[in-house]
Amino acid sequence: MGKIISIVNQKGGVGKTTTAVNLSASLGALEKKILLIDADPQANATSALGIDLDDTQQNKTIYEVLEHNIDIQEAVLQADSPNLDIIPSSIDLVGAEIELVNHPNREKMLHDQLETIKSNYDFILIDCPPSLGLITLNCLCASDSTLIPIQCEYFALEGLGKLMNTIRKIQNFHNNQLSIEGLLLTMYDSRLRLSNNVIEEVKTHFEEMVFNTIIQRNVRLSEATGFGESIIKYDANCRGAINYLNLAKEFIERNQLITNETNE
Repeated sequence: MGKIISIVNQKGGVGKTTTAVNLSASLGALEKKILLIDADPQANATSALGIDLDDTQQNKTIYEVLEHNIDIQEAVLQADSPNLDIIPSSIDLVGAEIELVNHPNREKMLHDQLETIKSNYDFILIDCPPSLGLITLNCLCASDSTLIPIQCEYFALEGLGKLMNTIRKIQNFHNNQLSIEGLLLTMYDSRLRLSNNVIEEVKTHFEEMVFNTIIQRNVRLSEATGFGESIIKYDANCRGAINYLNLAKEFIERNQLITNETNE
């Protein structure tokens, strides 16, 4: 299939990287071949999968890929998780926002590279930075769809309208094939009335775009990151692992349904 999905939200702390890492690992556990691209200069997805940030892999990260200094296949590492590869990030990626500004076709740098390897995978997931800058633009121009994590807290919908407007502009001017994969509600706490109010409001406005699976608050998710492991490897029986496995199953079902409708 080779479908490319950007996980994006310009608001930080919404569970974006946690989702990128654990959805990728869960899809791999369900026997899908996955590539995770860490496109965030903070490189949290890279460290969350136990990759040493001090080991520059001889300067083979997403930064060098965007600069076209290396072929994208050279940057691919095998993660310590079934069926999961990763292209790591580094702090050098901060410079790409400036260095690519005057480059011709600057918004298509990642797209051109991914075209050469996307057939090797069932899904390619991109962990985008918490901004709507040139790196995120590259990710969205390279993607078939975007998955948007939304935190179940007071400011959850703040900035969502801006993000939706940005996606519409990209659809109109750069990538008319880009669609919304879905909105994912994260950090849900059933004890809080506010969490339930946010869920109700999001589902009222976006209806079928919202994933049925909700990611609940779970301390094991944070612990797994600290140990450089996905939640599937760290504690496959905890609530967080069950949530992300259910999300992966729903994700696969949605894409199978779309494929069947397209074939018809």
